[in-house]
Amino acid sequence: MIASLPVILQVGGGQGGNTMVALLPFILIFVIIYFLMIRPQSKKQKETQKMISSLQKGDKVITIGGLYGTIVGIRENDGVLIIKIADNTKVEISKTAVAKKL
Repeated sequence: MIASLPVILQVGGGQGGNTMVALLPFILIFVIIYFLMIRPQSKKQKETQKMISSLQKGDKVITIGGLYGTIVGIRENDGVLIIKIADNTKVEISKTAVAKKL
């Protein structure tokens, strides 16, 4: 039994390099997910935030609900836009409800 002890220690000592090789696929998968999913999403979010912060009176917008309208007022402290969707019809919406600026 004592004769087999050094063999067990040698096998255990050689596995240090194998753990790095075993972790390599997980690291590669994370890098691929970052470049295909996380990075484009954060870029799109920054563009949307820039568009929302640049809204001003007279801009034509589409809301996430599909309403087309023109901004006639802005309440900055509340983050509310007042949009005109028809003659004598004004609606208050959140700035974050704007999907696109036309």
